[in-house]
This record gives sequence, C-alpha cells and structure tokens, in this order.
Amino acid sequence: MTIRESSALWQGNLVEGKGSLRLGSGVYEGAYTYASRFEEGPGTNPEELIGAAHAGCFSMFLSAILSKAGHEPTSIATTVKVHLGEGPKITLLELSTVGEVPGIDEKTFIEFAEQAKKGCPVSQALSAVEMKLTAKLK
Repeated sequence: MTIRESSALWQGNLVEGKGSLRLGSGVYEGAYTYASRFEEGPGTNPEELIGAAHAGCFSMFLSAILSKAGHEPTSIATTVKVHLGEGPKITLLELSTVGEVPGIDEKTFIEFAEQAKKGCPVSQALSAVEMKLTAKLK
C-alpha cells in the first residue's frame, strides 16, 4: 500500500491569517490566505490543489484503461474546475479532457472517459460531489 503525506500550517484568524501548504515530496510549497481561497488574492488554495490532483489522476487512469483496451494514447490533457459554494462546500467538479488517441472514434473515447470519471481513485474519493465531464478527441 502506498501512503502519501502533505501538510498545512495556518496562523491567525480566518480572514486576516495566513498559511502554507506543502506536498510531502517537497516539490511544492505555497502560501494561501482567505483572499486566495474565497476571493481573487495571490496564492493557492485547497480547491486548486484538489483540481490538480483530480486532473492528474483522471488523465493517468484514462490512459491506463485506454492502453489496456489496445488504444494507447499519445496524450490526455485534462482540466478540472472546482466550484466552491456557500457553506463553504465544494458543489461541482467540471472535468474537461482532450485526448489524442490514434485509431479511436470520439464516441468510444467518451465512453472510456466516463469509465475513468467513475473509476479513478480521486473521483471515487470525491464521489459525494456532482461531477460533469466534457471529453473530445484532438
């Protein structure tokens, strides 16, 4: 079993405080604040990191299931928009993926993308949140 670890430090109150997020591997460490999370301030936020994790997991999972079916992709490019609503609560995850997959039609690609949306580990972990998918070939 693989275990991954990340950490966060928050100092001060909610609105005026500040924090830092660090990936366990050390390849990323960044600041976050109330403004970077709930407004348009500089820095990152947990939702942005969730989106990156989801996009990465989905792309790898889609590549794996396509390859297993004999359709090795040249590339899978995915973006995820994480909607943070009142509460605060993550209310919607919008996945948009574009694949370059030789010898496959768009209908079949979309079917594989739907499988990846349901099957990737991050999608499974976030399954309580509504997910929408747009998939097309390059």
